[in-house]
Amino acid sequence: MRKGYIGLDVHKEFIAISVALTGREEPVYYGKCSSDIERLVGAIRKLLKKHRLLKGEVQLCYEAGPCGFVLARHLLRMGYLIEIVAPSLIPVRKGDSIKTDKRDASKLARLLRAGELTSVHIPDSSDEVIRDLCRARTDAVDEQTRNRQRLTAFLLRNGHRYTGRSTWTEAHVRFLRELVLQDPLQKIILEDYLQAVDSSIERVARIEEQMRTCLCSWKRRPYVEALMSFRGIRMITAMITASELGDLRRFTHPGQLMAYLGLVPSEESSGGRRRQGSITKCGNSHVRWVLVESAHHHRIAPKISKELSRRQEGQSREIKALSWKVQGRLHKRYVHLAMRQLHANKIKVAVARELCSYIWDLYHIVEDSQAA
Repeated sequence: MRKGYIGLDVHKEFIAISVALTGREEPVYYGKCSSDIERLVGAIRKLLKKHRLLKGEVQLCYEAGPCGFVLARHLLRMGYLIEIVAPSLIPVRKGDSIKTDKRDASKLARLLRAGELTSVHIPDSSDEVIRDLCRARTDAVDEQTRNRQRLTAFLLRNGHRYTGRSTWTEAHVRFLRELVLQDPLQKIILEDYLQAVDSSIERVARIEEQMRTCLCSWKRRPYVEALMSFRGIRMITAMITASELGDLRRFTHPGQLMAYLGLVPSEESSGGRRRQGSITKCGNSHVRWVLVESAHHHRIAPKISKELSRRQEGQSREIKALSWKVQGRLHKRYVHLAMRQLHANKIKVAVARELCSYIWDLYHIVEDSQAA
């Protein structure tokens, strides 16, 4: 059966198009068109007509990048077969030092025909909206941290240091408000920094309130609430994990989820020698970060605290049993690695890697209960 493989080199203003037909012939460069979706669809239709191909006989692909998934979703709705490929996993020839849009599009078409490309998951539009909201909250927290650091650095340059037990408490803010500086202009600068800190705090609170509101109508709410029954995972972490990972049924084994999050060790083995290095750190860094933070909670002996008990209200006996099993297993793992005097970061990563398997199990438990 004759088939066509279309490579799209997508940019903000234009898209370069190449097509490779079944066989061993070199891909044919079709040209560039506007990045407007309607213009691209028109160009694809002309291409199919030129090569006498039907819609079901072509497969398209483009690299994951800043242009997102809108184009892929539109083409999928129209009945086209399209993949978004991982740029970091595209094979590269050692001596290939020339890079142009034409070459990139042709390379994608050729590798797609050869089956050498690794596709990424195209998230559901509702999941992507929640994911953008979670990432906006992370950006707001980062900005809040930077504003606080700028204020602290300004005071340190001028010889002022807070000696209290905890920073950014009511006592600390009162100390900053009542601080007497040598020059009146410095007081204006201090007040400007304080206003920036207050504004960033309000922004974080506003986004978190919006997250609570959106959770009520989100289709993954049962899974998020089940995740919150785990120790060290509250609403923010649970929503980030659920929105970033999406449908976990695409992973047939928890080991695939661990590899997707870059939590598995790199390896360079040959012959009888086996050498493992640091974790690969490929895949979704946002989820990897929050899971490593959650793993730190398992250094404490297992217990059902008042807060955790409140989060587990309404959950099934099976989910509560899994939550308790996770605490016991991960705490034992944490203590065992600590007794081996491993670095604290290595311990947290190892615990986070094992936590992935329970997150995978929990998703299937929730999905099976909903299906029943």
